[in-house]
Amino acid sequence: MIRRAILPLLALTLIAATEPPHYQSSPERRTVVEKDWGQWLGPFRQTLEPSLMEDFGERYLYAPADAALPPPAPGEKRVVFLGDSITDLWNLGTYFPGRPFINRGVGSQVTAQMLLRFQQDVVALHPKAVVILGGVNDVQGFMQQETPDGIIGNVEAMADIADAHGIKVVLCSILPVNNYTPQAQEVLKERHPELLRQLNARLRALAEARGYAYADYDAVLQDGHGLMAAPYTRDGIHPTAAGYARMVPVVTAAIDRALR
Repeated sequence: MIRRAILPLLALTLIAATEPPHYQSSPERRTVVEKDWGQWLGPFRQTLEPSLMEDFGERYLYAPADAALPPPAPGEKRVVFLGDSITDLWNLGTYFPGRPFINRGVGSQVTAQMLLRFQQDVVALHPKAVVILGGVNDVQGFMQQETPDGIIGNVEAMADIADAHGIKVVLCSILPVNNYTPQAQEVLKERHPELLRQLNARLRALAEARGYAYADYDAVLQDGHGLMAAPYTRDGIHPTAAGYARMVPVVTAAIDRALR
């Protein structure tokens, strides 16, 4: 009996002796040196980190509003605007009176986060169409470092989900940026205009290849230098009322085209 009890223990000891310290099929995680994000973005990032570790897509933000929203009325052509702060700051009721447009923009978000909440904030609301505007924060790298291929891949994945649910897709160009004011001095260093133009070319090509409507905001907002014209932004990124007014006919035509 004693022998029988000892044998399993010996086997376990031999196995333990031949095992590596730990199993890990992936390479070791890297250590990242934290960038100095300045007096405002630094504390803001630290505030967000605990929440993002639990819900990177920040689905909790619109969960109550999504649950409270009734289904579309018969014949209603509901459209969801999905995006970051540029969408979040857009008062859709003011700029599109009488149209059933729903704002699901979240400040500072990147396309990976938009993808994570696409099911909840778009599909579950049963829209006829979705307007997707994102990517400028991916280029900055504040929330996540993303490659151009990754940005386009995230947008394409959102479009795939929309297609699967019969939701028409409107892809939007990323807005141009500038550094014309004191508060915009660092913008071009982090949101490189040439990279934004390359991404826009790829977004347009994706829309053309799949037959999506394309809202080319870049064409109506930029000046002769390829940057956002001074009257359309104060901080080099977010549109003023005049900037949003320029965007309205562009996206209205794209939505109407998609719904046709």
